[in-house]
Amino acid sequence: MTRKLALKFIVTVFIAAQTATALAADKTMLPIEDEPNEADSLAERPAPENEFTLNFDLLTRGEVRKGGLSSDDNSDDFAAFVVERTLFGMQYDRKGLTSKVTAQHSGTWGSNETNSFNIYEAWANIHSSNGFFAKIGRQNLSYDDQRIFGADNWAMTAISHDALKVGFERANHKIHLIGAFNQNINNMNGGTFFKGGLQTYKAMEAAWYHYDLPLKKHGKDGKKIPTLGISLLFTNLGLQTENPGDSSTIQQQLAGTYVKYDSDRLTAEAATYIQRGKEVNSLPVEAWMFSSKLSYRFYNQLNVYGGYDYLSGDKQFAVPRGGDIGLVHHDKVRGFSSINGSHHKFYGAMDFFYVSTYVSGFTPGLQNVYIGFTGSPIKNITADVSYHYLATATKLEERNQDLGQEIELSLTYSLKKDINISAGYSYMSGTQTMEDLKRTSEDRALRWGWIMLSVSPSVLKFKW
Repeated sequence: MTRKLALKFIVTVFIAAQTATALAADKTMLPIEDEPNEADSLAERPAPENEFTLNFDLLTRGEVRKGGLSSDDNSDDFAAFVVERTLFGMQYDRKGLTSKVTAQHSGTWGSNETNSFNIYEAWANIHSSNGFFAKIGRQNLSYDDQRIFGADNWAMTAISHDALKVGFERANHKIHLIGAFNQNINNMNGGTFFKGGLQTYKAMEAAWYHYDLPLKKHGKDGKKIPTLGISLLFTNLGLQTENPGDSSTIQQQLAGTYVKYDSDRLTAEAATYIQRGKEVNSLPVEAWMFSSKLSYRFYNQLNVYGGYDYLSGDKQFAVPRGGDIGLVHHDKVRGFSSINGSHHKFYGAMDFFYVSTYVSGFTPGLQNVYIGFTGSPIKNITADVSYHYLATATKLEERNQDLGQEIELSLTYSLKKDINISAGYSYMSGTQTMEDLKRTSEDRALRWGWIMLSVSPSVLKFKW
């Protein structure tokens, strides 16, 4: 028994000696009263309560196009130009408050007429931990696929609204209520006539509700959990009538829904909206639209998509000959108009529709059937190729509804995480109807190429 105790004592002393030697070799493991441990010091410091971010976004795009620009005499309308837009933003965050100010400059190289400098964003968002918030000031409104409300960044003058937005966001539910009222500064002493401001409307009220329904509780093997998202949107626009001597405000409503199913490989979208009320000439509005899109990802590098858009148009639409006025009486406006949407995303990259107007001021509507694919054939390069068949929604007098076919190709190269170089080419084979509606060139072979540099670094970010 004595031998066992002696052996146990020797082993214990040996282990203690080895431990003491290791601790002596690494003095950082010993607690020293005069030199406090750095980890303990960091743990005692309070967490940063404030965050400030400074960033800018620079877009420079050169374009060359032949055809498609309005020309009363159908002359050669070749054009080449460079446009740019710079956003310089500052954002401050702390618990319960986020505020942001963004200055915007846009213009065409060498031109004084198109250069503009304004404040794109200037808002404060007061929010609580239970999901309620209130955001006031100049802000962008982007919802769902941006067809009705969107930033429209491609236009180089991104859309913003002077508005108050209050809402609730918690779990899978989101509800936003929006109100805006615009006024000309020269009417501040009396009157409410509004025209030519930041927005086309005098007043706006809108309500948006969104619900995401998870279709599974857990994903498998890292796959995306399928969800079904449903949005409901209602807007009322107060528009200034353009009748001479009439300063009254007319009302125009839009209501509809957007549905999106999103799984690991398949994405399906559908939307429908109706418009009622009156337009600026006090004519009744009865318009509607429908869209659908399917997208399927075969591999990580290949995504195939296709869809159909229908936007209602005015009946008894007459296409005047060159030099003619072509007046037609309309008792209602049936042409759908998404006033605040991102048009470039949807109806062909050449922006012939819902960006520029038709020769008679009304619209025959649009049908857009398209198919395309996106992929990454080479690292850091993304390609997008698509085909569009375009036609009017309304039957035309003495004209076919066919507008033409458009082929589009774009490439994006990610040089760095905040530097992208992209380029694109589009070709449209137009018809006689397209030529008469848009006053395009006689050969109806419409071509457009562009190259763009996007630089968007975060210049400064610190917390205290």
